[in-house]
Amino acid sequence: MFLVCGESLMDVFSVGDTPTGVTLDARVGGSPMNVAIGLARLAQPVAFYGGLSRDFLGERLTRALRAEGVDLAHAPVVDAPTTVSLVGLNAQGVPSYAFYGHGAADRQVTIPSLPPAGLFRAIHVGSYATVVAPVAATQRALIEREQGRALIAYDPNIRLNVEPDLAVWKAQLDWMLPRTQLLKISDEDLGLLLPGTTPEAFAATALAQGVQLVVVTRGGEGALGWTQTQQARAEARKVTVIDTVGAGDTFQAALLTWLAERDRLSAEALGHLNRGDLQTLLDFAGAAAAITCSRRGADMPRRTELD
Repeated sequence: MFLVCGESLMDVFSVGDTPTGVTLDARVGGSPMNVAIGLARLAQPVAFYGGLSRDFLGERLTRALRAEGVDLAHAPVVDAPTTVSLVGLNAQGVPSYAFYGHGAADRQVTIPSLPPAGLFRAIHVGSYATVVAPVAATQRALIEREQGRALIAYDPNIRLNVEPDLAVWKAQLDWMLPRTQLLKISDEDLGLLLPGTTPEAFAATALAQGVQLVVVTRGGEGALGWTQTQQARAEARKVTVIDTVGAGDTFQAALLTWLAERDRLSAEALGHLNRGDLQTLLDFAGAAAAITCSRRGADMPRRTELD
């Protein structure tokens, strides 16, 4: 079983004025939640380890995860509000973003809530839950404990509206590199963390730190992948793009799915991928992400759509 760690939240969009206020449309979201649902839709057993609120929004997130078949046995339920990301237009018609997460449920995940050791084949972490207290320290404790037991997968997925200090994100990357076996990063995040660094140079640094598989996604330019001995490039699939919400999360879920289906979820197995394997892996993940891009919102594909 996979374990996906991190946040779930509500993306709330302003869809118009009313005579006395504003009409809002709330959608379930959060990068780790998307990865968990993406794995479930790709027919992988997956559990979610993130704080869920007892409020009505938290209950809706819980129902959404359960409806997709995500195991919530290890997800703490806490007396704290659900994080809300508010998106609207200001008086000039320019998109306005506000984030309400201080003290919210997804941050209130503490070390006593850690699931039992040795239950999971792979653990995925990423996005802002890796850098905010106290959940970030809890995730670090989990990663330290599970070294050698489970494959660790990491996608920085930077959210500057939550933590605007890039030095915090860079410190997290530095901490994760020697503890990560599968690292996926977007070229956008790479440019933020290490301006001027090429994907090739970054991959060499990450591999030298012990990462076994490095993947850099480049949106419409496809993806690049490296192991210690191989490298491959995948072109982006040609689709009519509706939006790119959830595409990176889909890509990560598809990488993990391809590896799981071939019993390659270990550092040793990643290191022995041949060039054909690496190419096929990137193509599979790219195809999954393309399906998501062809649909509105983070609507990840199901396994049958990729046969």
